[in-house]
Amino acid sequence: MSVELVDLSVPLVTGMPVYPGDPEVEIVPALTAAGDGVNLARLHLGSQSGTHVDAPFHIDDALPRLEEIPLERFTGPAVVLDARGMAPRSAIGPEALPDGLGPGTVLLIATGWSRYWGSAEYLAHPYPSAAAAEAIVAAGVRTVGIDALSVDRTPPPGDEGFTLAAHRVLCGAGTVIAENLTALDRLLDAQEAGRRVEVSLFPIALAGDGAPVRAVARVTSSR
Repeated sequence: MSVELVDLSVPLVTGMPVYPGDPEVEIVPALTAAGDGVNLARLHLGSQSGTHVDAPFHIDDALPRLEEIPLERFTGPAVVLDARGMAPRSAIGPEALPDGLGPGTVLLIATGWSRYWGSAEYLAHPYPSAAAAEAIVAAGVRTVGIDALSVDRTPPPGDEGFTLAAHRVLCGAGTVIAENLTALDRLLDAQEAGRRVEVSLFPIALAGDGAPVRAVARVTSSR
């Protein structure tokens, strides 16, 4: 059996892209080996910087906080939805959902938008519609990831069409949401080749609305 580990995370670096209005990321030396005997960095960032997970608490004080979610919710066999042909800012409908979804599976939505990371185009990503989110929940899925800034439409500057429709459906059902994933095209290739894909999205132990993760996929085959 062959095993391949695929890093699905973007690096945390100063000046990296963040959701409009979120805290900017700054990582600077606090101590240095030359002056203090050790290297240590000072971090300034939001709880949902880079590749991260949203807890349901993110959109409602009454919903579960990150520390209240079972660890099982952050890992499992993955099914990858190929949404790479979608137009900018278009909604992904329930008819696009792949077979094989069910309780314990992780749905990964591959829009291809990770190629725009760091550019203005990154904000124009496709996103699952509210109807798609309802179908995901009805299938028993409670872990969803996307290679884009949000599972909802990110409005351009000056646009008042802000909505959290998919967040409200998914989080309302206790779903964990992972955003800013990358390299999902590699998982699509593996899935099409009949290889098994498992994903881990474990966050740092930060209480509250969400936290950065080191997202990793484990791809296996019988060869």
